[in-house]
Amino acid sequence: MKSVAIIDYGMGNLHSASKAVEHVAPDMRVHVTDNEAIIREADRVILPGVGAIRDCMAEIRRQGVDTLVKDLVADGRPLLGICVGMQALMARSEENNGVDGIGLFPSEVRFFGTHLKDEQGERLKVPHMGWNQVWQTQDHPMWHDIDDGERFYFVHSYYAEAEGNPDIAGRTHYGVDLAAAVARNNVFATQFHPEKSHRAGLQLLKNFVQWSGQ
Repeated sequence: MKSVAIIDYGMGNLHSASKAVEHVAPDMRVHVTDNEAIIREADRVILPGVGAIRDCMAEIRRQGVDTLVKDLVADGRPLLGICVGMQALMARSEENNGVDGIGLFPSEVRFFGTHLKDEQGERLKVPHMGWNQVWQTQDHPMWHDIDDGERFYFVHSYYAEAEGNPDIAGRTHYGVDLAAAVARNNVFATQFHPEKSHRAGLQLLKNFVQWSGQ
């Protein structure tokens, strides 16, 4: 039986993510685990994340998850990053006075700021919390059967820039253009939470468990 490992390093939305994957992949074994051997043996791997990037990266490094993730990616394993899990894959975040990420993507993560406004000049709340449209910028297998402009659920105060981002796979707008998703080789990552995004989110997770990484 094929398997999906959701990496448990103490900073992820594990329960809802695992239940969503189990729902779309009833024929696969879903492991929520910090066991390196189980993670290395899994056919697909998910890196979740919630909270402050400083705390996430501290645990990722303490537990050797950064090295593990790099090894898995080098081995061609399909990897999905979610929310802060996506931000952790970037080169650096300006949160907490600057924190280095795992560095699979060259982009930096920025703070929305305190004076964010919409097109009508109305002040926008930070964190960005709620449903926003995502416009697909890559023709990617992970977007299979998902309409361009579909809405997904976001909760975040920091974002990876869209402008000049060589790996952007999906774009959304909340005061500024931001990378809703990035992709490179066998890695796909989303700023939004697919496990909280109803039909479209479940479809994306279904696409992930069927994706070969190419």
